[in-house]
Amino acid sequence: MTVSQEILDEIALSRSEYEAIIDRLGREPEPLELGLFGALWSEHCGYKHTKALLRTLPSSSDRLLVAPGAENAGVIDLGDGLAVAFKIESHNHPSAVEPFEGAATGVGGIIRDIFAMGARPIALLNSLRFGQPDNAHTRYLLNGVIGGISSYGNCIGIPNVGGEIFFSETYKGNPLVNAMCVGLIEDGNMASASAKEPGDLLMLVGADTGRDGIHGASGLASRSFEEQAEMRSAVQVGNPFLEKVLIEACLEALNLPSVVGLQDCGAAGITSAAIEMAERSGMGLKLLIDEVPRREEGMTPYEVMLSESQERMLLAITPGQEGPVLELFEKWDLDATVIGEFEIGENVRIYDNGEQVSSTPVITLTDAPEYKFTGTKPGWLKDLQEADLSATPLPSESPADVLLKMLAAPNIASRFPIYRQYDYHVQTNTVVEPGGDAAVLRLKGSKRGIAVSTDCNGRICYLDPNIGTAIAVAEACRNLSVTGAEPVALTDGLNFGNPETPDVQFQLTESIEGMGRAAEAFGIPIVSGNASLYNQSAGTDIFPTPIIGSLGLLEDVEKHSTAGFKSDGDLIVLLGTDSPWDEIDGFAGSEYLDLIHGKVEGQPKLDLDLEVRTQTVCRMAVASGIVASGHDVSDGGLAVAITESAVIGGIGATITATPGDRWDAAMFGESQSRIVVSVAAADLSKLELLAGEGDVPMGVIGTVGGDSLRFGDSISIPVADADNAWKNGFSLATSD
Repeated sequence: MTVSQEILDEIALSRSEYEAIIDRLGREPEPLELGLFGALWSEHCGYKHTKALLRTLPSSSDRLLVAPGAENAGVIDLGDGLAVAFKIESHNHPSAVEPFEGAATGVGGIIRDIFAMGARPIALLNSLRFGQPDNAHTRYLLNGVIGGISSYGNCIGIPNVGGEIFFSETYKGNPLVNAMCVGLIEDGNMASASAKEPGDLLMLVGADTGRDGIHGASGLASRSFEEQAEMRSAVQVGNPFLEKVLIEACLEALNLPSVVGLQDCGAAGITSAAIEMAERSGMGLKLLIDEVPRREEGMTPYEVMLSESQERMLLAITPGQEGPVLELFEKWDLDATVIGEFEIGENVRIYDNGEQVSSTPVITLTDAPEYKFTGTKPGWLKDLQEADLSATPLPSESPADVLLKMLAAPNIASRFPIYRQYDYHVQTNTVVEPGGDAAVLRLKGSKRGIAVSTDCNGRICYLDPNIGTAIAVAEACRNLSVTGAEPVALTDGLNFGNPETPDVQFQLTESIEGMGRAAEAFGIPIVSGNASLYNQSAGTDIFPTPIIGSLGLLEDVEKHSTAGFKSDGDLIVLLGTDSPWDEIDGFAGSEYLDLIHGKVEGQPKLDLDLEVRTQTVCRMAVASGIVASGHDVSDGGLAVAITESAVIGGIGATITATPGDRWDAAMFGESQSRIVVSVAAADLSKLELLAGEGDVPMGVIGTVGGDSLRFGDSISIPVADADNAWKNGFSLATSD
């Protein structure tokens, strides 16, 4: 029988992919088998448009314990018997359909990826993108997503410690919701998502299986938003209280010698979880689908296999020793059922009521097609890059009015109205709260700590995907370095448009090359990640948005820096340049150019060698105790960075140099590799020595003190006015 195009569209398989399945099987697939292929060959599970590119990314490190793609998350060795598992994943399309549940289950899913590694989750972060907040639907999506994130994290008892949020018209119909989780592994107790020997049993633990989430991985992750409008049934419903119990029970179960493997049951449900376990184990698998506990009557094998009901885990159990495991889960009031057995062979054999309904080679199911492409730079991009930025007119407003407008802009204003909804002190590890460059957490039982951050500027990646993604890596690392933490590893969330178009193929190719180039410059691996494609609406792709999650290590968590100025008389020093003000080229992709002039154009630039040297000097200065405050220069440029340090610290500042005729470029340009630090006058010579030895230019640009902000002869405003604009801007922009 030849399958209709309608059926192929439902499971997001192309006609050529269907023909490939027939060729590999030597026959036409049965309906159940076709569903399995649709899930496992989806973008979410199969990475068919990105895996060739992802192989090029640097993934080696003396600290690396788990290679990218080998398990549910990457793992980095911190020494002293501690390791960290971390990963970022997207839940974009479900959040566009049902923002609360889409975001909540995205958080739940990334948490399961982490504790499946045997790690206790200790921190959550998020990276969000929406259309302009003056749109009612955008505000609906924003409130729903924030509600879902805060509800799940707060209920489960894992602190939301950081993240970012960005507004642009390009995300109007297709919001981006990326969640990151960090977990701690002690004493080498790392788990693997695999069985050990033929005969090992497959046990399903947690929630009963329903019809929610069917075609969630294949349907939503491989379609544009226009095709998803009626797919609410594909969005899962989460239960954070159940997942909290599941965390504790599974981590305890890993102490039992009979538990040899643990796997998250997430995207594509039992299909992905069980079959990928078989692949990792190098074995076949017998699945007894009728043994799966169900909360709905009349479910077919197809529905059971493809359901993405949340809060479920799979365990590999030594045969004959399942009794203690069942007793443990009974203690936690969790359902646990043996649903299969690993076996010698190459097939996954699915049985329903004693009848074999499918037998398919594991490797055929998991070996998704691999699409290789090389993009060609589009002509329209060349025009944007070559735009004459010097022709940008000076604004009619005064420099002070422009600064206040920038501070109140939704992409710059304080995110306190967001993160106040998160419990970021639960577990009592949080040292630096949300609102700074990076969150800092202590590692209990150790004097050390970690810093974590997420970062990406979609505008800059749009103008140059290669350099823009390298900048995302640089800024993610810079966020760590200003706290004093040494970057040790990265994770990525690749959010792009339709990969079947030449423009997106170019963006993907260039972006991943830039990511790898920047990671190599910092000497750190990319250990995990996620690809979310087909992000488009009304036929328009989003800005290429490769979110970078960064992890840094502090040898002494008490020796960290924060963004706020501290003391009257401290000197304000700009690291990374000996020129106090930016040039016109800094307009490229800047918030100022977009907000004030409605333009996204120019050629972004990055000197990676200078970036690495500047960050190294900054970290050394923080470790030596001479840095009173540190803050990176990014969105909004130097004037915004200095003002944020003043507002956060509750103290004024005077910048002695007066900007030139192009005061807008000088104050609001966004050239890279710049860090604002403050130091006591007595410590300036120490900083100069470090900078000289590190070949990093620097300059004293002002002093801390008073209750006003002064930028040469251009701006003089009370700190209170800046504080009001920055702290209230987000609420004003996002309120009805």
